Amino acid sequence: MAKKRVSLVLGSGGARGLAHIGIIECLEQNGYEIHSIAGSSMGALIGGIYAAGKLDAYSQWVRALQQIDVLRLVDFSFRRSGLIKGEKVIETLQELIGDRNIEELPISYTAVATNIENQKEVWLNQGSLFSAIRASIAIPTVFTPVQYQGKTLVDGGLVNPIPIAPTLRDDTDLTIAVNLSAKADPKHSQAEKQKQRASLAKNNESYRQKIAQFVDGLQQKLGRDDDEEELGIFEVISGSFETMQKLIARYQLAAYSPDIVIDIPINSCAFYEFYRAEEMIELGQQQACKTLEHYL
Repeated sequence: MAKKRVSLVLGSGGARGLAHIGIIECLEQNGYEIHSIAGSSMGALIGGIYAAGKLDAYSQWVRALQQIDVLRLVDFSFRRSGLIKGEKVIETLQELIGDRNIEELPISYTAVATNIENQKEVWLNQGSLFSAIRASIAIPTVFTPVQYQGKTLVDGGLVNPIPIAPTLRDDTDLTIAVNLSAKADPKHSQAEKQKQRASLAKNNESYRQKIAQFVDGLQQKLGRDDDEEELGIFEVISGSFETMQKLIARYQLAAYSPDIVIDIPINSCAFYEFYRAEEMIELGQQQACKTLEHYL
C-alpha cells in the first residue's frame, strides 16, 4: 500500500511542543510521509529541525536537559523589550544542527511569526532557518523581538497558534494538525504531578530530581511573592498568553478543519518545563498513535 503524504501543522505551546517529537516518530513508524510542515513557535522549532533531517540529534540533546542545568541556556537581556535574548539557545542549536536556508530543505517548511508593528502574521519560508525559528519563538516580554527585513517580529502563537493556512495548497493526502492547547486532562492535575515526582525520588534519580527541584523552586520565586494567594508576574504572563492561544486555536480548527487533529492537554506541562522532555515525547507518541488508530 502506498504511503500517505502528509501536511503537518505543529502548534505553539512552549515545552508541550516537545510532544511534537513523539508525534513525528509515531507518524513515521506508521508509514506516513511528511511532505510539508507549517509551525508556530515551538512547532516552528521542532518542524524546522525535522525538515533539516536532524530531529534524532535534537531529541537526544533535549532529553539530556533533564540531567544538566537548564538555566545555562538563559541569557538575560538588559533591554526593556524582553527578559531573555535567546541568542544562547539558537547558537547552541546551530552548533548541534547547522544552519541552512529554508529553500534548501528537502521538504516544504513555513514558520509563522507576528509583525508587532502592523499586528499581522508573517510566513517565513525563505532565508536562514534559524532566523525564522528565532522570530517564531519570540514570546512577548520573555524573549526580545527579532528584526527581520525591516520588520519587528515576535512569537507566531500570538496570532496563529495552529498555522493551517500555509498548507492549504499542498498536494498531499492528509493534513494533520497538532493542538497543544487541548482540553485539560485530570490525569495531569497538580496532585498527579506530585505523585510522579515522589515516584522519581523513590527511584533514586537524585541528580535529575535535584535539578527539577531547583528549577521548580526558581519558577516559584519568579512566579509568586510572599502572598501565596496572589499570582506572580511570570504566572500572569504565561497564563494570559496560553488563554489567548487556546481561544485562537479553537477558531483556527473550526475555520480550516484539518483531516486529523492530535490533541495535547493544556495542563500536561507548563510552557517553561523543558526538563520534562522524556515525558512529553512519550505523551506525544501515545496521543498520536491513539488518534491515528481511531482515524483508521
